[in-house]
Formats: sequence, structure tokens, C-alpha cells
Amino acid sequence: MSDTADPTTDAAGDMVAAAAEMHGCPVSDSRGQVVIHPTRQQYVGVVKALADEGYAMCADLTAVDYLDYMRRPLPAGVTPERFEVVVNLLDITNRRRIRLRLQVPADDAVIATLFDVHPGSEAMEREVYDMFGIEFTDHPDPSRILMPEDWIGHPLRKDYEIGKIPVQFKGANS
Repeated sequence: MSDTADPTTDAAGDMVAAAAEMHGCPVSDSRGQVVIHPTRQQYVGVVKALADEGYAMCADLTAVDYLDYMRRPLPAGVTPERFEVVVNLLDITNRRRIRLRLQVPADDAVIATLFDVHPGSEAMEREVYDMFGIEFTDHPDPSRILMPEDWIGHPLRKDYEIGKIPVQFKGANS
């Protein structure tokens, strides 16, 4: 583990990164929480390494569409992309939390699944696919989870058309 740095605490007791890099990935801080920025190629390997270090629970996996915010702050060496997959991992034994922010390009919105490492991520990945259109390779059930299977588009994309569904009231005469 020579290329890793364990999170430490500062004088206020907040978690801070002991180095600017963990598992070969840039590290940043978000209000005292360590944030790792892996590439798509590093993603699953980093999550496996973190699981070996005790981060055994995937508490959350979601995505963000930064269509109009491409100039957001990121560590040096991280190229901003339209989509970002955000994963929160917990080490319950040692009471630690870590976040991963993975840049995903709009023209190739495909990443590997975490299902083999964290089976509980299955439904979260389906939701990200359903709402943002980000595909997860080797996912056991890549079907929609919230929208009907024949739905066209991904409603949480910033460029998704706002539509209307006519409301019908019981007993209305029209």
C-alpha cells in the first residue's frame, strides 16, 4: 500500500487527505471528506482496493449532469466531463467515509459495474442508467427501474425536454 494515504483528522477532528494522491488517483477535500478522482480505467480497481482497506459498504451511487457547469473546481489532472458518477463508501468498523467522483464523457457514457464488489449497487446503477443514460458494462440487469421500459430519454439530463401530462379529474365533463 505504498501508493495510498490513509485519511487522517485535523485539529477540528475533520477528515483530511494525508497526501494529494490515493491509489494513483488525485485526491481533494469536500468539507473534511476525502474525495478520490479515479479515471474510468482505475474505477473498479480503486473500489476493490478500498474494500480491502475496510470500505465494505456502498452507501450511495448516483450521477450529476454538469451540462452548464463545465468549469467546476477539480484537482489538477482531472478533465471535467459532462457527467460525473459519485460513489460514497463507508468503513463502518473504523467509522470512515470516502467519496469517489468519476468523470464520464457524454459521447461515451459507459463505465464498469461495481456489482461484483458491492452487490447492493445493482439498483443504484439501474437508477443512474434510467435517469441519466449512463450504462454499466457487465451489469446483471441493465433494465429501467423507475421509468417504463418504452420511455424515450433520460429525465435527469439537463437537456431533457420538459413535457406535460394532461391531468384528468374524476367526473370531469369535457
